[in-house]
Amino acid sequence: MAQTNVIVVGNEKGGAGKSTIAIHLVTALLHGGARVAVLDLDLRQQSMGHFFANRRAWLDANGAVAPMPLEFPLSIDLATAPDAEAVARFEAAFDQASNEADFVLIDTPGGDTAVSRTAHGLADLIVTPMNDSFVDFDMLGVVDPVTLDLKRPSLYSETVWNSRKARAAAKGRSIDWVVLRNRLAPTEARNRKRLDQRVQALSRRVGFRVGPGLRDRVIYRELFPFGLTIADLSPTIRPVAMSLQHVAARQELRALVASLGLTGLDAPMLAAE
Repeated sequence: MAQTNVIVVGNEKGGAGKSTIAIHLVTALLHGGARVAVLDLDLRQQSMGHFFANRRAWLDANGAVAPMPLEFPLSIDLATAPDAEAVARFEAAFDQASNEADFVLIDTPGGDTAVSRTAHGLADLIVTPMNDSFVDFDMLGVVDPVTLDLKRPSLYSETVWNSRKARAAAKGRSIDWVVLRNRLAPTEARNRKRLDQRVQALSRRVGFRVGPGLRDRVIYRELFPFGLTIADLSPTIRPVAMSLQHVAARQELRALVASLGLTGLDAPMLAAE
């Protein structure tokens, strides 16, 4: 039996687009023919769980067919359970998911929890989206307020670093860590160059790769209520009018999947009407 690949989408800051990245990776992998299991650890918001509930409802209502992941929902009371119990319940769900899927994708909450730390330790690939600002960079590294020089990695970077060291010691291979510059504005921001320099400096220091994220496009938001992504659009699944922007968004998702070394989006590129 082939080994299951575990992808953890995480950072400890809310609003960075973790769930957006997670649902796009899941649907891209599904359309690539993979069996994908999902675990949503953001137990209060449950954006990924709501997305796939919307997907099921929209497909049923419209007589359409699209691939669905294997879901292993965790009860919201896990958030208030003692750490040992919460970790044990998560690990039981994870073991079941690992036995049934080619990929297990775990969406984590915007905070530090025992379950989230456990999930990071199980990852083969950690994907960390960050908005293109020093506000989000603070989640990765601390800069000097006068010079903007990098002072030290953040607590989250240290969490990932410790997970990678533990994995390397236990299994002889480390965890691949990719930071995505997410929700890039269409125009060049004034501080983009300064931020680029700090991201690259930190990547050399703590060992992550920098990958392309998803721009701030309307299409990513307007498909969410239907439980669909740009990967799903086809002649039979088209809840919104098509445009050249949708083709550009699909190319963007292809680039993201390729940068992570994953297989997905095997369907032909959509043409705009």
